[in-house]
Amino acid sequence: MPNVRTLNNAFFNRPTLRVAQEILGKFLVCKKGSTIISAMITEVEAYVGPEDRASHASRGKTPRTEVMFGHAGYWYVYLIYGMHYCVNIVTEQKNYPAAILIRGVEGVSGPGRVTKYFVIDKRFNAKRATHASGLWIEDRGVIIKPRHVRRGKRIGVDYAEKWKDKKWRFYLSK
Repeated sequence: MPNVRTLNNAFFNRPTLRVAQEILGKFLVCKKGSTIISAMITEVEAYVGPEDRASHASRGKTPRTEVMFGHAGYWYVYLIYGMHYCVNIVTEQKNYPAAILIRGVEGVSGPGRVTKYFVIDKRFNAKRATHASGLWIEDRGVIIKPRHVRRGKRIGVDYAEKWKDKKWRFYLSK
């Protein structure tokens, strides 16, 4: 593939809402043994800072959320409903908890379905998004025009008071 670039910590160590929009059209890549699975990211949700009531980090640093308070470019993987994993990439500076949930890739919609498709589980939690960890994000040169990026409310965060209305879900229009 011409001009393939693995996204590094510098890409993720920027304002979360900007990264969330720019990650659309990039490729989530997972390597298991000799098998490589990849798909273009088509939908994400942003969780920004300690005040964001929709974010796990709003309750402070815990063993579960510690990775969100760490360096950008690390995976935050957790289990919901006791059965589905969700995968997030940590953004912004250390000690400022922010992350982007990957909600959809081309052909797969829903964060639990994404992790199932890629066979992502807790073993990736707190690991860097690199080839060495087996899970990373690539820029393959796909250009996404701003008019194809849509914003909407985050899904499943009705408990988050005024934060439930933030239009911090970004997705590609069809």
